Amino acid sequence: MDLRLLRYFVAVAEERHFGRAATRLHMTQPPLTRAIQRLEADLGAPLLRRSAFGVTLTAAGSTLYDEARTLLAQADHARARVTAEAGVASLTIGTLGDSIERVHAGAGRPLATAFRRRHPGVEARVLEADLTDPSSGLRAGLVDVAVTRAPFDDTGITTRVIRSEPVGVVLRTDDPLAEHGLLHLADLDDRTWFRFPDGTDPLWRAYWNGVKPGEPLRNGPVVRTVHDCIRAVMWNGTLGLAPLGHELASLGQDTPAGLTVVPLADMPPSPVIVAWRTGDANPLVRSFVELATPAPHRRDLPPRGGHADTGSA
Repeated sequence: MDLRLLRYFVAVAEERHFGRAATRLHMTQPPLTRAIQRLEADLGAPLLRRSAFGVTLTAAGSTLYDEARTLLAQADHARARVTAEAGVASLTIGTLGDSIERVHAGAGRPLATAFRRRHPGVEARVLEADLTDPSSGLRAGLVDVAVTRAPFDDTGITTRVIRSEPVGVVLRTDDPLAEHGLLHLADLDDRTWFRFPDGTDPLWRAYWNGVKPGEPLRNGPVVRTVHDCIRAVMWNGTLGLAPLGHELASLGQDTPAGLTVVPLADMPPSPVIVAWRTGDANPLVRSFVELATPAPHRRDLPPRGGHADTGSA
């Protein structure tokens, strides 16, 4: 199966729109449309339902989306291992949305700038997970280190908090609750919430559904991406949660017109964390963690060692 076509399909599936997907892929729409048609012909099944408002996934398309993300991540991981064996130092970083772009190292420099200055000869690759994988590919072994959010099952994973952000409820601006300056979870008990699909980490799934682990989830549509969440709120008045401060930008999307985020008084904050496999001796991982983590929290870092070319300090 052509990996290029799979990358095109994943972009369309996540954007739910050919035009936006074409922009994301830095191409025009006609060749993208032809590529998806070719993929559907190769597989012998329709993958998308087209409409004037965009596209939605068919049952076959939903299955392919899950499989394609896994295949593409494995292909990227294989490439990283080959380049490492060839002597090209690299680090693969997992992230949710634009979390990594808002992390700063010393002197207020963006993390990417600080890492590039410290390791000019290292190839850094960023893999973006959807909202159903809070480990951002770390648990699956697809990345070396991740900038993501807690809480999730961190068995075998060491984490350090970069910062914590308060959380609010995402509402349409014409929702009566949007006029409140502060809300409590009990104020939202009779409303419909979006939730993550079965198989998602239970701690993560419960947190973003506004319940405690083990409690029944609130009913509502299943979402995977920030775009899914926004559409559920905009079109159906579904409720969901988002970090405050940067609001939906914290998960990779500016808060669009027509939506607002109202603070929740009894919702625990959302920690932005750096995570790595416990005991990982890769010196590039240690360096990344040092740059990403505020000085008071730099404990239990990966031990120094390994054989990667880490560039100049």
